[in-house]
Parts: sequence; structure tokens; C-alpha cells
Amino acid sequence: MNAALDSRSRTATSRPASERPVLALPPRPSRLGQTVATAVVGLVLLVSAATLDVEWSDLRELPAAVAEYAALMFADPDWSRLPRALFEMWRSISMAWLGAMLCVVVSIPLGMLAAHGVGPAWLRLALRGLFAVIRAVPEVIIALVLLTVTGLTPFTGALALGIAGIGTQGKWTYETVETLRDGAADAVRAAGGGRTALVRWALWPAALPALLSFALYRFEINIRMSAVLGIVGAGGIGSMLANYTNYREWDTVGMLLIVVVVTTMAVDSVSGALRRRIMEGA
Repeated sequence: MNAALDSRSRTATSRPASERPVLALPPRPSRLGQTVATAVVGLVLLVSAATLDVEWSDLRELPAAVAEYAALMFADPDWSRLPRALFEMWRSISMAWLGAMLCVVVSIPLGMLAAHGVGPAWLRLALRGLFAVIRAVPEVIIALVLLTVTGLTPFTGALALGIAGIGTQGKWTYETVETLRDGAADAVRAAGGGRTALVRWALWPAALPALLSFALYRFEINIRMSAVLGIVGAGGIGSMLANYTNYREWDTVGMLLIVVVVTTMAVDSVSGALRRRIMEGA
């Protein structure tokens, strides 16, 4: 047999080059779609930049203006209003915390029902559509709508933060549930458990660390957004910042910005440590 194979190989190699089979190269993939998409995106950017009512020459004066206002705010901050600033900052933190609690309490059950294998298909589609609609509306717009009902109070800010966070928090919830391993869920189903038992004994214990981490992250986001909502009249440090900015009292504005930055960094550090402890253990 080896001799026969050797003779075949010698016969194949002894053929003239014109008689040997030619291997066809695969066709090069077309890049027409990518080229057209890139051209369209570039054209949109050029048209957007050309139609903006912006004096691009003013950009050269921007660094000097920033340095001037930074000197007005931070050269000699007015610390006489620090107690009031700390009180308003505490109101903003309270507003962020209440909003995060409202968001978590509502979004986790709804997010569980929106996950595959938990809720029926019609309910999943409805909840995911609701989450998408909520994510499309900024917190400021929700606060402006609520102002007509609840008035200029911190409760308006907390309610706006809670409603606005439901969309993102619900999406995080059902994505977390869908990425869990199927071992515990299969065991519950094999034991005859229904959807309630599946959520209680399989999905909830496995998803709890990630959901707690997301809840703390939502609180961090709300801390930042509470200052923005205060500018539109929802109370807290944002309202105080907006008022003194309108009065052009830059030394007080600088003090308020320092309070906001230091408090936000402190909350982020504590929350980040808690999230690492939850996810990674002691």
C-alpha cells in the first residue's frame, strides 16, 4: 500500500504545471457598507458643525475666561455660609438616598419579571418597553413635569430620581438574572418548584450581591444628579448654587463647589468600598 501511495504522489508531482488543479482564492469581502456608513457619519458631523451658531474663534479666549472665573471662585472662598451649605448638601444626599430606595424597591421586582424564564413573553416585552421609555427621558424633564404637581420641594427631586432610575435599574436587574448559571434554577424546576420558588430559592440568592452593588451605584449617580435637579428648583445644594450664581457671588459659588466635590468624592469612596466588599467578600 505504501508503494502505491508513493507512486501516486510521484505521478501527481510529475504532472505539468498547466495540468495541476488551481485553488481559487476566496472573494475579498466587500467594504462598501462600512465605507458608506463612515461617509454618512462624517457628513452628519460636518453639517452639524457648520450649522451651529458658534463663533469658533472664541475658543481661543476660553482658557483665559476659565482661569479668570476660577480665580474669582477659589482664590478666596466665602466660608461664612458653610453651615447652610452643609445643611443643603445633606438635603441633597437625603434626596438621592430616597430616590435610590424608591428606584430599587420598584425596579427589582419588575426587572425580575422582565427576565427570560421568569415572566411570560407579553409581560417581558411590556416591561422592557417601559424601561426603554423611562431611560429616554432625562431626570430634569421628569422633575419639571413633577414640579407642577408636588411643587418646589426636595420630595420632587427624590421622586424624579426614583422614577428616572427605574429604567436603568430594571435593565440591570433582568440582564443580571439572565446571566446567572442554570444549575440552581434547574434543581428547583426538577424538584417541582414554580416561578415563585424559582425566584425565591434560585435567582434571588444568586443575583443579590450584584443587585446590591447596582443599588449603591444608583445612589452614587443620584448624588450627582441631585445637584442638577436643585438648579431647576427641586431643593438641596443645587438651588443654593443656582441662586448665588445668578447673584454673581463667585466666592460663595466656589465654596459650594468645594463642598459638592468633596462630599461626592467621599460618598463615592465609601460606596465603592462597600460594593467591592459585597462582590469580592472580606
